[in-house]
Amino acid sequence: MAIAEAAAELFSERGYEATTVEHIAGAAGISLRTFYRYCPAKEDALTPVFTSSVSGLADELAARPADEPLSKAVEAAFADSVSLRRLADADRARRLLRVMGSVPALRTRWLAAGRELQDRLAPVLAPRTGGDPDSMETRLLAAALIDAITVAMEYWARGDGAEDVMALAARALRYLRIDHL
Repeated sequence: MAIAEAAAELFSERGYEATTVEHIAGAAGISLRTFYRYCPAKEDALTPVFTSSVSGLADELAARPADEPLSKAVEAAFADSVSLRRLADADRARRLLRVMGSVPALRTRWLAAGRELQDRLAPVLAPRTGGDPDSMETRLLAAALIDAITVAMEYWARGDGAEDVMALAARALRYLRIDHL
């Protein structure tokens, strides 16, 4: 995770193009050989950030009370997850989200992490909706939830800070009307 944190810091401060693998390895306190043992390429350096966010949200949602309205459960899971803690330093988080959204290689990995989360969310959502984890409807719900939160975060990152990221995520979830399915 030290590599990912160093890369996130450098990408948010300097931008993706201005950050080299050497910079990341130096900031993480590791050799280039160690960097390449864990990350085949520079764009893979953030993978632990993506995957920990994925795991955190699914785990938090699974721990929520089964009778809680789905929108409130997802909102609370997002609020308690690693994802939201990473957004605590708003300026840094905005810069990093902008880089992640504008660099095709990073965006591809971010989208892949979202897809992984959909796969992890479906079995968590199925008991709440009475559906089958492999049904199209459950998988569609998982995709809609991830996309709603992703869009809210991207919108927040492009904004001026007038609206809180949590408020935007809650607004996105309300828009989906998932409690009325």
